[in-house]
Amino acid sequence: MSTTTIPTTAVDHIVLLKVKGDTHPSKVKDMIDNLDGLFSLGLVLNRTSGPVHRVPSSPSPFTHMIHSRFSSPETLRAYSAHPDHVAVAKEYVLPICDDAVVVDWVVDDLRGPLAPPPGSAMRVLLLKLKEGAAAVKDEILGVVKESIGSQGNLDGVHQVTFGENISPLRAQGYSIGSLVLFHGLSELEAADTNGVEESTFAGEEIKKHLESVIVVDYVVPPQ
Repeated sequence: MSTTTIPTTAVDHIVLLKVKGDTHPSKVKDMIDNLDGLFSLGLVLNRTSGPVHRVPSSPSPFTHMIHSRFSSPETLRAYSAHPDHVAVAKEYVLPICDDAVVVDWVVDDLRGPLAPPPGSAMRVLLLKLKEGAAAVKDEILGVVKESIGSQGNLDGVHQVTFGENISPLRAQGYSIGSLVLFHGLSELEAADTNGVEESTFAGEEIKKHLESVIVVDYVVPPQ
């Protein structure tokens, strides 16, 4: 789902959910359907949601992901506070999920598709810094910019975005996020084979400041 106007700036909104293991599939479908129905509010530029493909690294076994794009932080806040969004979260999300992480970052120079094409594959990376590491956050962001940003030049990559989290209340301490959009799962797996993702953590000077890392792979479902 997307609008026809492609902005130059946006906000990437990532929600990772862990659905309880005993949840009936119909409840999961209701959750996804009602979350996707919030697109009708006219506040979301694009939205995709569904089960994750795999979780290469995470302290929690997340089962579902939502990726939305907003035109600005103000629009994101309006969406988050909207009574319909609050009602869907209370009725359909919270009762069946026992863990969630929400991270948002501003994309200053959006390039590539506004709406990730069906069948494309996303790798989402979230970093949590150790306590006291705030002084080196800019340095770590620089490493992410250099290593993740360079992937935008790789064959098979549609788009790369990254930035500092602007919504700390629901982020569980994760303060840096990035998204690499591959043409498909085979291109993502090829990047793994070539060790591309390892470059993000190059150097012990960066690794020693990281408390936790979440890496989630997601395939955009058919519309």
